[in-house]
Amino acid sequence: MKRDFPLLQQLMNGKPLIYLDSAATTQKPQQVLDAMHRYYTSQNANVHRGVYALAATATDLYEGAREKAARFLNASSPREIVFTRGTTEALNLVAAGWLRPRLQPGDEILTTVAEHHSNLIPWQMAAKAAGARLRFFPLEADGTLDLAKAAGCITPRTRAIAIAHISNVLGTIHPLQELAALAHRQGAVLIVDAAQSAAHHPLDVQQLDCDFLAFSGHKLYGPTGIGVLYGKSGLLADTEPVQYGGEMIDEVELFDASWKDAPWKLEAGTPPIAEAAGLAAAIDYLEVIGRDNIKRQIESLAAYACDQLSALDGITLYGPQKRGGVAAFNLDGAHPHDVATVLDAAGIAVRAGHHCAQPLMRWLGAAATVRASFGIYNTRADVDALTAALREAKGWLGK
Repeated sequence: MKRDFPLLQQLMNGKPLIYLDSAATTQKPQQVLDAMHRYYTSQNANVHRGVYALAATATDLYEGAREKAARFLNASSPREIVFTRGTTEALNLVAAGWLRPRLQPGDEILTTVAEHHSNLIPWQMAAKAAGARLRFFPLEADGTLDLAKAAGCITPRTRAIAIAHISNVLGTIHPLQELAALAHRQGAVLIVDAAQSAAHHPLDVQQLDCDFLAFSGHKLYGPTGIGVLYGKSGLLADTEPVQYGGEMIDEVELFDASWKDAPWKLEAGTPPIAEAAGLAAAIDYLEVIGRDNIKRQIESLAAYACDQLSALDGITLYGPQKRGGVAAFNLDGAHPHDVATVLDAAGIAVRAGHHCAQPLMRWLGAAATVRASFGIYNTRADVDALTAALREAKGWLGK
């Protein structure tokens, strides 16, 4: 499969590139690159504005991508799909446009200490603005949720539960369907950060019964600059725009204006048209492979990596045994940045740092970790190369 990804054909530091940073961003298959090149060379025009043929083609392309995203998530309608710049913008839109106007002093928002900053700070700001409380589910030692304990945290004052489907550090897979049922029992909504799961985990928003769900195109083997916010139609209809201008407008008077219906009222300005074409191509690419096949491959690779890393002396591995495609670890006596530098010299690209999850680092008692994250182009041979390079690094850096 690596042959579909032109960037992976290059050498890094004189070695064949092994890319293990897909949790940060994925590489792009030729089909995505071709779709974006085709748009700019033969389809480029603005959408929802012109009556000429090229503008109609661009509009069809953009709205066709929306329909494809809706099918990808099994949304009940394309009108439940809002294009954003990414997961971060989507979650901020929910926080500012839907949740904040409904929060009252004393209301509660529930989340976990393991969240990416993008799924924490928007709720912090909403809570502060309204005098509401931000509360945290207790986590088990391996970072998983105990549903009975979680249920005890949800009260009639809970307005929203915001949680990642898969942790970007621990790889923990949270039980969304069960959390949705618990949330709805108390009249709360479930907001899902699917940044780490959308590419590798089949998602059916109707079956999950989540209220909002967000993911980024660039973590789905698509381009940067585009993301998807799914919202139940009634909730999107009640979401207030947070940006104004462009084709989100219905009527404008000198001192007032009105908006189109959702999702268009939530997409101010010229939207990411080429990026939508790329995202649609990425969805096509994943669906040809088969999302159940991808899930099995990624989880098998993550399990293999955990087994191999756990067998190395001096490695501390974080997170549960059953996980998504992420393995965060530390090498005793070595700073994660030094480990990543040694791996880079071996042609292996990993991330080192706090992974935009500083509260989780404090909960783990670690300043930072090394993180290997897997994509559909990775193999067991890549994991073997990682463990071999870590053995060598241990000789140089470890205690």
